[in-house]
Amino acid sequence: MTLSVPVSLLDRSRTRAGEPGGTALRATVERAARAEGLGFHRFWVAEHHAVPGIASGSPPLLMAAIAASTQRIRVGSGGVMLPNHRPLVVAEQARMLAALYPGRVDLGVGRSLGFTAPVRDALGVHAYPPEQFAEDLSALVDFLDDAGPVTAMPKGVPSPPVFVLATGSGLAVAAERGLPVVVGGPVVWADAAPLWDYRDRFVPSPACPEPYVLVSADVMIADSSARARELALPEAWAMVESRTTGAFPPLRSQPAMALTGRQQAAVDEHLARAVHGTAEEVLDELGALIRRTGADELLAWVSTHDREAQDRSDAALATMAPVSSPRADPLPARPGSSPDRRG
Repeated sequence: MTLSVPVSLLDRSRTRAGEPGGTALRATVERAARAEGLGFHRFWVAEHHAVPGIASGSPPLLMAAIAASTQRIRVGSGGVMLPNHRPLVVAEQARMLAALYPGRVDLGVGRSLGFTAPVRDALGVHAYPPEQFAEDLSALVDFLDDAGPVTAMPKGVPSPPVFVLATGSGLAVAAERGLPVVVGGPVVWADAAPLWDYRDRFVPSPACPEPYVLVSADVMIADSSARARELALPEAWAMVESRTTGAFPPLRSQPAMALTGRQQAAVDEHLARAVHGTAEEVLDELGALIRRTGADELLAWVSTHDREAQDRSDAALATMAPVSSPRADPLPARPGSSPDRRG
């Protein structure tokens, strides 16, 4: 049996305790090449700043390295955070990548601020209301559609599809603008009603004629349920440590602290929102997740301290993708500019 929707990977360039940060970035590029060979639909990377546990601060740079090391797999951002960038800059970076790697680039955008107050100070962004995100998203789409006050360069390049990393108000913004969404967290595990509301309110657009939902989930597959749980623990420990110390740490093979009862409960809560187990167990749980949310695509983020175990989990997950899943993206590229449209 296989899943009913395409399967893609999100890699956050997670660092490991005792490793140089550059190792995580090189591992991401190498993993993308393996993901292409395994047949995954997309390979996306993330944006985080001054986070000890995550090496990726610039999705466009990492996307360029990945695209240069692969041939077919779609490469994207999950996502570029609009509070940190002007829409014109984001549009031109996306178009440059699309010009260099035609038909392979995705642009996922979100509205998250820096992880801590000092990081927000360094970024110069302390508040970012939903209405500002809506304005910046509209400006970005205008630049990609050649409807902005200036031309996003280079000209004559079909612009990549735009995805909105969304919860709550972001889903409404995406629906109004006819954009696909990427969702995770409570919307996926606690209350899928906002996803059906997104579909009901969706306004078709040339770039996305129908609502499209990528569901993001933490997935870990191993030979036994106990081993899969063990492999999922480093992410859970890191989450608990971040709540305790204010810094999201590298992955470790053992917890960095003796856990209190409350912290152990938080670990258990994190594991309850992860999909982990044998291949058969994970296939069943992902199938139920897709049915509950109506997902059009699965975006799995899989990470553990043991890189070889992570690779084996990727390989097992790849076997669950539909055999007939096309490499062409179901979403068309934005038309972009043509040489004779603007001066």
